[in-house]
Amino acid sequence: MQPAKDATVFIVDDDEGVREALAWLLRSRHLASERFATAEEFEEKLAAGFAPAQPCCLLLDVRMPGLSGLALFERIAARGLVQGLPVIFLTGHADVPTAVDMVKRGAFDFCEKPFSDNALVDRIEQALQQSARVLAQQRERDRLAARVADLTERERDVMQLVARGLPNKLIADQLAISVRTVEVHRARVFDKMEVKSAVELANVLRDVAAAT
Repeated sequence: MQPAKDATVFIVDDDEGVREALAWLLRSRHLASERFATAEEFEEKLAAGFAPAQPCCLLLDVRMPGLSGLALFERIAARGLVQGLPVIFLTGHADVPTAVDMVKRGAFDFCEKPFSDNALVDRIEQALQQSARVLAQQRERDRLAARVADLTERERDVMQLVARGLPNKLIADQLAISVRTVEVHRARVFDKMEVKSAVELANVLRDVAAAT
């Protein structure tokens, strides 16, 4: 699986030479990048409301003047972005134990300097694939939630009972409506939720609940 053409790799490193070298490496693999000289610059992007809309990942230097890469990672994690925006730490030998700890806390991986170009790009592509999967799952959850929001209150009542496997007669008794009315609402629910059976409906509702 190849990364999406609109994928972006964010590079945060205080060494201009490293930023330029990484950008060149990514261009050679047909990957777009954005460069930031400080963690504060990327933090400004986060503060402005950045949330991944297309596959992306972050190459993040561990040690930088001012806000460190570790502190920036904590802020990314606090925003719940580490799955859609996988973080690969760039670290010196002395920082490997710290980087390992960050992986345990949700970072995607770390690469020790000097790193192998091929190995680094392989991990970047894998991170972008993860980002693409996460974003696709989020879009599907949003689509399902929008379908539920389009239901009337009565349709939601019927939907919940249908998903529990109740027959129309019992649903009618519980809601004090006619069986024919249940049938009408049931058909509308199936149409709006784009399902063909109660089992399929129950699975969709489980996916919606897992996202909330």
